[in-house]
Amino acid sequence: MKRSPANIIQEYGPFPGVERVHGVTYDGQHVWFATGDSLKAMDPASGKTLRSIDVPAHAGTAFDGEHLFQIAEDRIQKIDPATGRVLTTIPAPGGGADSGLAWAEGTLWVGQYRERKIHQIDPQTGAILRTVQSNRFVTGVTWVDGELWHGSWEDDQSDVRRIDPLTGETLDILEMPAGVGVSGVESDGANRFFCGDGANSKLRAIRRPK
Repeated sequence: MKRSPANIIQEYGPFPGVERVHGVTYDGQHVWFATGDSLKAMDPASGKTLRSIDVPAHAGTAFDGEHLFQIAEDRIQKIDPATGRVLTTIPAPGGGADSGLAWAEGTLWVGQYRERKIHQIDPQTGAILRTVQSNRFVTGVTWVDGELWHGSWEDDQSDVRRIDPLTGETLDILEMPAGVGVSGVESDGANRFFCGDGANSKLRAIRRPK
């Protein structure tokens, strides 16, 4: 297991009218983040908020290449980003105790914070297909190049870690500075992770190790 300090490339926010950032996802152009009562789209080059969709947004956020998925208490809503309309709803596996959300391999991956688990679920029905066990509280979840990473926040210590998707073994840990929490986590598909801060109105980009 490799442990190193997180290399923070950029900090965004605080955002006006936003108390804290929950889920985070990336559509190839914009970083979408959940703020409790809305989903907001930010330009990562300028840090400006460009759009807002009024939907319950209490935890993880994901993007499948066309639609947004957002955890809203005990359910997951599929949203058309162009219109903001909720298209379908499925039950969330944790019944309201869900945290991170990611899209990979044609399925959704849902973090369970205190259970220290990540469930792969059917995006049509919400049925659990398999479960990965971590050894830390799970916040955000993301996949990149076949690697499973998740945010962790426990005992005032936060990090982003890569785990083996079969065994749950921890392979890499990127430690955040003291006082910096990690809620949502999303890869940009290359060398950055976008991390929400569930304690305040900020987002950070950190470097993904080679």
